[in-house]
Amino acid sequence: MRSVIHAASRIVVKVGSSLVTNDGKGLDLSALARWAAEIAELKRRGKQVVLVSSGAIAEDLADRTRYLNARSTLTTLLNLNVVPIINENDTVVTDEIRFGDNDTLGALVTNLIEADALIILTDQQGLYSADPRKHPDAIFVHEAEAGDPKLEDMAGGAGSSVGTGGMITKILAAKRSARSGAATVIACGREHDVLSRLADGEGIGTQLLAPTNRMAARKQWLADHLKLTGRIVLDNGAALAVRERGTSLLPVGVTAIEGDFLRGEAVACVDPQGLEVARGLVNYSSDEARLIMKKTTREIEATLGYMVEPELIHRDNMVT
Repeated sequence: MRSVIHAASRIVVKVGSSLVTNDGKGLDLSALARWAAEIAELKRRGKQVVLVSSGAIAEDLADRTRYLNARSTLTTLLNLNVVPIINENDTVVTDEIRFGDNDTLGALVTNLIEADALIILTDQQGLYSADPRKHPDAIFVHEAEAGDPKLEDMAGGAGSSVGTGGMITKILAAKRSARSGAATVIACGREHDVLSRLADGEGIGTQLLAPTNRMAARKQWLADHLKLTGRIVLDNGAALAVRERGTSLLPVGVTAIEGDFLRGEAVACVDPQGLEVARGLVNYSSDEARLIMKKTTREIEATLGYMVEPELIHRDNMVT
């Protein structure tokens, strides 16, 4: 197995706190010096690197304008040959980032800057088919496709708060990174020259590959970062059309509007059973939507006195 890091030009490196502290009792200065040298070597090879340690920027990424500003800032720094370090005080972390979610933060940054790969460095060798501490016959997973549901089972299940070696958050981070076409490598940060060896193509750790198709940047943002402000309930026909055929949502297929939202805000689209089938940016406010729901396109102007768009949500602004 040849490491995907060899061909990657832009890389996000997430370093676990255990790799830069003395058993949680303070910074390990020698470890910091080693990581600085390893990242400098990646830079010497012409790779762009963003280092993630910890952070509280999920709230910024939930706002379209702030998301684009963060992306522009990081891209400019990379183009100036700088190594950005994402690190903020954990005491200001919002509800959107919980235990273990520095892995998720690494994935969010990977999506944000459209990196080629995410490297998650931990004190584990990688992913096993079962907890090797309990199952000596567990098989090491060298390579798999990110998003394979079997990986979550191996890591302890989606409902696990810890999983085997805290692996579940790393598997979910790889799945998230794959949405923008990035591969993820989960490797042991205690391996000598781990970053340089990965850049050489050495198959260290577990490599989780992204599907070949890339999600458009706007839809990626919708899927990953947008705060929902309401719900639109669809009838069975509209739910099927949106979910299976990816059509735009017309007012005629809407049976109820829940919550208060403005034009351009994000809402969830749910079927009659309350299951989410899509989310997207609405062309009408909740007050307007309540007036035009169940009505045909030609009735919109007659009802409101104007028509902004024929669709309640256009398919280009929707993620299923």
